[in-house]
Amino acid sequence: MSAVDELALLAEEIAGCRRCPRLVEWRERVAADKRAAFVDDEYWGRPVPGFGDPQAGVVVVGLAPAAHGANRTGRMFTGDRSGDWLYRAMWRAGLASQPESSGRDDGLTLFGAWVTAPVRCAPPQNKPTVDERDTCAAWFGRELDILEPVVLVALGDFAYRSIWRYLGAAGHDLPRPRPRFAFGLEVAVPNGPVILASFHPSQQNTFTGRLTEDMLDAVFARAKVLSTEY
Repeated sequence: MSAVDELALLAEEIAGCRRCPRLVEWRERVAADKRAAFVDDEYWGRPVPGFGDPQAGVVVVGLAPAAHGANRTGRMFTGDRSGDWLYRAMWRAGLASQPESSGRDDGLTLFGAWVTAPVRCAPPQNKPTVDERDTCAAWFGRELDILEPVVLVALGDFAYRSIWRYLGAAGHDLPRPRPRFAFGLEVAVPNGPVILASFHPSQQNTFTGRLTEDMLDAVFARAKVLSTEY
């Protein structure tokens, strides 16, 4: 089976998952009790598969779908301000066909890149539990196994730790102790991908200036270079 077919099958399985009762209840309640600005939208209200180029060398890892972003649109980092920041940066780096990401039918295409998250359902207060994270890890692991990325861009500490757990479970010889998460951190895993760390493009980080567009551009410029070197 080709990577395209494997990823399509995985997407179907992810979208039908109901393993975490708290997340199922929350995502469906949000989809029914819509935000006023989106009252005419049909919310996705299901787990959200990854999105992008099946031949991706760069895989971008977030945290989880936003309640009125990906939980509404059905595509990772789509329909919210975090996604606006992310896809603008990817577009400037030549990894996306356009800077806007408003919905699944907006024409956006990624080049050599894939966007995903370790948790597939929108969690209350953007805080999945440990059990929910671990339950979702099987989807994350299968996806990365199929993609075999050269570079993993961790958007935030949650993504960084999730990537580390995946690589450890896959048998990679990881540096010990684990380097502390920090913006711009770069870890080359022996016989594995390079991990690049960035702050998450959440409003908490972008509104305060903790993350700027120049900082995010630098991360994706580096990711693109590394994806061609390894």
